[in-house]
Amino acid sequence: MGCHTFNSVYGTTANPADTTLSVGGSSGGIAGAVASGILAGGTGSDMMGSLRNPAGWNGLYSLRPTSGWMGDDGANESEMLLSYPISTIGPIGKSPEDLALILETILPDDSFNALEVIDVSMEDLDSLVGSSSIGWLNDWGGAYPCEEGLLVHCEGALQKFRSKGGASVETLADSPFPNKEMYEAWSDIRSNAILHNIQENLGCSLDEVVPTLESCGAKVEAILECRRGESLEKDEGKHRLAQAVQVAAQWRNRADELFEIYDFLALPSSQCYPFDKTITWPKSIAGAEFAVYHEWMQCMVPVSLLGVPCVTIPAGTGEISGLQIGLQIFAKRGQDAKLLSSISVPSFGDTQGSPVSNKGHLTLQPRYRLPGRRECLISPDSGTANHARPANYLFKEVGAVLDERK
Repeated sequence: MGCHTFNSVYGTTANPADTTLSVGGSSGGIAGAVASGILAGGTGSDMMGSLRNPAGWNGLYSLRPTSGWMGDDGANESEMLLSYPISTIGPIGKSPEDLALILETILPDDSFNALEVIDVSMEDLDSLVGSSSIGWLNDWGGAYPCEEGLLVHCEGALQKFRSKGGASVETLADSPFPNKEMYEAWSDIRSNAILHNIQENLGCSLDEVVPTLESCGAKVEAILECRRGESLEKDEGKHRLAQAVQVAAQWRNRADELFEIYDFLALPSSQCYPFDKTITWPKSIAGAEFAVYHEWMQCMVPVSLLGVPCVTIPAGTGEISGLQIGLQIFAKRGQDAKLLSSISVPSFGDTQGSPVSNKGHLTLQPRYRLPGRRECLISPDSGTANHARPANYLFKEVGAVLDERK
């Protein structure tokens, strides 16, 4: 929880580029495995940035698909305050094409064809990107305190869409929606979902959840969420939840207005660079102090509350920090394929990724060598096939499907 991967059983997952730092999270395990070359790609879950944050901190690509496309992802009726689940599973890998291959594999139906992304001609991609407009939401009108140099770093990466693809990029200086209202609404909806999810997994009554968690030494953050969730079960709390749902609807309406102007919207993948892995979460950024463990992650909320598709692309290494960060780029619900295609043009993302990402057991080839590239995805280059077996199985199956279509 809290865009960090640690627990009392297995310890803390380190960043492969610098093992003194956090890998991010909470899908940090798969991000570390992909960044270090153990796997070609994989899947994680994302409620409040659990795929987006580690992708950005490890020089990887990720997709948080349109919420609900994967089914309800196990959400129970009490969680579904919105018309879609607030958490979803999605792919993480070293290229947009990898995301497309994994996405087709994990979807519960045949509603997506990876060839929609992989087999688009460069001419069509150039046309798609060249006619696109991107709204850069920056620090949400000053609402998101960010580490020094981070926003300039992200803006530089975003400008590649303009300089290399001809896309229109416009910075929104003002907040597009009141951040305080959005963050409070999200916090209530999130706590309600976490409480009911844990209750279902424990198989106990609501009033037994917190005592059970305390007795087994659960994370303080999980207990905090459940206590807040309990408070929402009372009459006043139910009124707050109703208000939260209204705020979510208001933000959806405002986002629809923005999507009438822009094809895509963009935010940084985190408000800070990877932090010391021995701390549980940053207590301050740029002079702003945080009392709650996910306050430093507020830039994740707009996408999570909307349930729209969002890719994270690598923005490279910061000149000041020397560390990795990424960009969140999101679109209207259901535009996952368009989003993946738009970031498939070479050199938009920092293809070098993490300093260790290209030194692993699986070698990924550029887009223009696609026929041989799939073989590389399933062929370890150092004789350590056992390490890559999960990815072998995944991509061999997808590759067979694509070859049959050809």
